[in-house]
Amino acid sequence: MRFGILKDIKEGEFRVICTPAEVKSIVASGHEVWAQHDCGKLAGFPDEKYIEAGAKIIDTMEEMYAGCDMVAKVKEFTPLEYPLIRENQIILGCIHPAGHPEEVDAILEKKCIAFTAEDAHRYGSPNCEAAGKQGALFGLESMLTINGGKGKFVGGFAGAPRMNVLILGGGVVGRGALEVLHALGANCTVMDINYGLLGRLLSEYKSTINTMFCNKETIASVLPHTDMVLNCVKWPKERTDFLIDKEMLKLMEPGSVLVDISNDDPGAIESSHETHHDNPRYVVNGVVHYCVSNIPGAVANSTSVAYAAEMLPMIMSILNDGVAKCCVKDGYYRRALTACKGYLTHEETSAIQNKPWISPEDILGIVDEKLDFAPPATVTRSNNFYK
Repeated sequence: MRFGILKDIKEGEFRVICTPAEVKSIVASGHEVWAQHDCGKLAGFPDEKYIEAGAKIIDTMEEMYAGCDMVAKVKEFTPLEYPLIRENQIILGCIHPAGHPEEVDAILEKKCIAFTAEDAHRYGSPNCEAAGKQGALFGLESMLTINGGKGKFVGGFAGAPRMNVLILGGGVVGRGALEVLHALGANCTVMDINYGLLGRLLSEYKSTINTMFCNKETIASVLPHTDMVLNCVKWPKERTDFLIDKEMLKLMEPGSVLVDISNDDPGAIESSHETHHDNPRYVVNGVVHYCVSNIPGAVANSTSVAYAAEMLPMIMSILNDGVAKCCVKDGYYRRALTACKGYLTHEETSAIQNKPWISPEDILGIVDEKLDFAPPATVTRSNNFYK
């Protein structure tokens, strides 16, 4: 097969889905690799390195889409790309389909085979770890007086107390943020609805952090003494309530910071809206908000190296085994199938957008195969099946 590495064109996005190291593996398996001109340049991988690895450099995305059996990128597909997608072409990226109805409509119209990468991670994504760790650092940057924050230093100074930080969610993102902030001396509180997870974190950090059950009431109880909040909760898209509403922000001191790392739309934070690296902050009710949606893009080299390595097995399985066998062998890859030849195969998107769907097992004809198990990607369920 001919595999194409697209250049990401989302504002402020500098990562690349495959580095030259992955190209070598793909070529060694007998496949041809096309790399779009400068696809990895801003992540530290110039075209020359791709050529050395065995890739052919292609000037435009139009040529990429026209000539490749499968194309992949880091982020979602944009309106500029919709007309270029071909029927039966395999596309892979962080599609976030439930929150992007126009993108889903285009994918269905083009009758391609689409995988959404964020649902394919068995052990969590390096991008999530990066978002938590780098998001914590951007939060500290937002706390600086020169950026509108109240100017508290994370670990304090002699005679001046350290910051009080509240982390909502103890998953991969929240643990990444906790690791950085705790190491720098912040007084950290983690909230989650998983009591077992809270117990493990308390043990791991030898009771040097605080843990609380996460709900609106417990959050409100600690906000008056909290300098920075980091939202790391993946909020169910069908919910219309919030963990933190705009009025609750008034409980915090002016110049406090809220970093919405999850940045869902709609999400857990009422006052949150997407920002970009060139203008990342705004203020609501005296609280400085940092809501950049692609935080890992700021550390593009490290995130590209880690993410590309994790995505390689999935890419290789699709190329070597074909879509159906790939989805038999790995349940996480199967649940990542978003659309197949004009049919929606993503349950959460069906529920949120009120579109009919069919399971990957049914559309691929693999129901009777010995399928690798994977839990559903979200708690959202849909019975809106194709008739």
